[in-house]
Amino acid sequence: MTSPLLDVKDLVVEYPGKGFRGSPFRALKGVSLDIRPGETVGLVGESGSGKTTLGRALLGLAPVTEGTVNYAGRDIGHLRRNERRALSSEIQVVFQDPYSSLNPSMTIEQILSEPLTVRNESKQQARAKVRDLLDRVGLPDGARSRLAREFSGGQRQRIAIARALALDPKLIVCDEPVSALDLSTQARVLDLFIEIQERTGVAYLFITHDLAVVRHISHRVSVMYRGEIVETGEGEQVTSHPTHPYTQRLFMAAPLPDPDKQEARRIARAELRANEAGEAA
Repeated sequence: MTSPLLDVKDLVVEYPGKGFRGSPFRALKGVSLDIRPGETVGLVGESGSGKTTLGRALLGLAPVTEGTVNYAGRDIGHLRRNERRALSSEIQVVFQDPYSSLNPSMTIEQILSEPLTVRNESKQQARAKVRDLLDRVGLPDGARSRLAREFSGGQRQRIAIARALALDPKLIVCDEPVSALDLSTQARVLDLFIEIQERTGVAYLFITHDLAVVRHISHRVSVMYRGEIVETGEGEQVTSHPTHPYTQRLFMAAPLPDPDKQEARRIARAELRANEAGEAA
């Protein structure tokens, strides 16, 4: 079996408490997860489960209190800023909101060229790469001279994906990258992610609360609940035959197309809320 590209072991992220005597808040409680080259691991959970905190910790945007984050055999959990910047060519991110993640005053060519010029590529090389990137994400060459606000939400997310691909990364952290899009646009963007992975071999950590999305794109799935991973397995197994009670309730509570299952969904949601209320007490 291929060695993991990313191997997270017993990761703890803790934030200081508020006020002089405030207790620290432990957002992640000993999380372990691995991603192999060319693989998509879906990270699913409700809002507040800790899944975005995990993504931020991998990107160096959240403090690693305990545990290790090994990337290609190197512990990257405590890198200095310049070391983290050097790693950006290998680990990139696509954020949730395509409207705020792109500079509104820059043309698409400037947005996509920026990471290339930082890497000291010539203007001619950068321009050729920009054309290639636009072609990869299915946008016309004429998009280069336009501003981000001139594009639809789905097109803006394609531009964000192109920017993430500019430095040929080995891993992309995708933080709810389709949740701001309508369903038909979601499907097109998800297919684009899959097509790019098949062509380049890039690995994804795909963070989402949407169970239909995680089924569609993931090779393996990890389920987060209150800062812990409660179940991990092959995508088909976890999404069709979950074993952990929380995962079962989570998937039962998800919207289903069959109207005959409305009552089962209502009961599952009620059980989920009651369980959470009991654990919080």
